[in-house]
Amino acid sequence: MSAEPRGDLTLQTVPMPGDTNAGGDVFGGWVVSQMDIAAGTTAAQRTQGRCATVAIEALRFHAPVLVGDLFSVYTRIERTGRTSLTMHVEAWVRRQRTGERLMVTEGDFTFVAIASSGVTRPLPETGIDV
Repeated sequence: MSAEPRGDLTLQTVPMPGDTNAGGDVFGGWVVSQMDIAAGTTAAQRTQGRCATVAIEALRFHAPVLVGDLFSVYTRIERTGRTSLTMHVEAWVRRQRTGERLMVTEGDFTFVAIASSGVTRPLPETGIDV
């Protein structure tokens, strides 16, 4: 696990009491949803239009997210193909009470570019493919 976030800061929010499970921790589903929103933002910029999540791989939960944490998501495109791209997504928190900063979740998200007809389309040329 890295000591510093890798990628671009794409989303920040603060989880609230309504985002918790019965144990008082923030739902893992809430965490994944925020990560998918951030990844979708990066994917839409790169695909220059409509895109969809087609896979989430190697999702690892390292620590719980607590109510009041500053929750930040970082995205970094790792691979591009003809119609798809894969990015590494990291979720970090800054603990409200202590100021401690740590990675709580990470994973690889794959998106496909979609035409208005609903079928896949090639990624636009940008000169920044990896």
